[in-house]
Amino acid sequence: MIEPAQGAAGGVRWPARLTLSAARDDAGATRVQARHDGPLRLLKTLYPESLAIAHAVLVHPPGGLVGGDRLDIGLDVQPGAHLLVTTPAATRFYRSNAGEAAQVVHARVGEGGRLEWLPQETLAYPGCLARNEVVFTLAAGASLFATEVLGLGLPAADQPFDRGRLLQHLEITGQWLDRGWLDAADAALLDGPCGLAGHRVLGTLAYAQTSPLADADAEALLAAGRAALADTALAGVTHLQGARGALLLARVVGDDLEAVTLALRRVRAAWRASLWALPGEAPRIWAT
Repeated sequence: MIEPAQGAAGGVRWPARLTLSAARDDAGATRVQARHDGPLRLLKTLYPESLAIAHAVLVHPPGGLVGGDRLDIGLDVQPGAHLLVTTPAATRFYRSNAGEAAQVVHARVGEGGRLEWLPQETLAYPGCLARNEVVFTLAAGASLFATEVLGLGLPAADQPFDRGRLLQHLEITGQWLDRGWLDAADAALLDGPCGLAGHRVLGTLAYAQTSPLADADAEALLAAGRAALADTALAGVTHLQGARGALLLARVVGDDLEAVTLALRRVRAAWRASLWALPGEAPRIWAT
């Protein structure tokens, strides 16, 4: 276990690392092995759907990150394995007094593998200095679902995001990159009509595969996504296709974390059923 170390500004720097490796055994089950340093753990591996699909639940016992903290998560999905990763609680970036707090996720999905990265929401507290970086690399025949719901400030507690900044980096190597600073001082981005327009919750759902989608299939998936978002005022669904494969993207902007989260879950359920012939029920840990 890594002991806390002093940060540059005199605060405590508390790094943590977790590596998960998911492999398919001879019977077709996905088995997960974990290695960790510091306060980051694999709480449980569950099989609510079948032994072929492992649900890994990650926990960070400190409950949040302050300046100088860093969480490194490595995911290695071996060929043919199917891994779903989630958390029982939000990731919280607290006010920073000692430099940047960072959560960095690097995931590789092997040939024919499937990964679902479905953490609970990320909360950026007023005064945070944070980096939230997630990078996926897909081998031939691999596919991926990934979600990110970001809440700026704590409006229910009357703590607006009036200071601080967060770097959001979401990437599927060779297919999609969404990177930018969300800065409390950037009124044009946070309040302008071409930005968040005064809203403080941004949700993203991405589906990627390394093979193209037929035009008819893509249109049907777009229609299903838009139907799932029919009651959501500020939302959109996009299909991108290139030499590295196909990408479906759903994005929602709003004021309520739960509403944005549920909207994206509806889209995931529709797409999961169409693309993988699998039900879209929420992982059981979300109900606890």
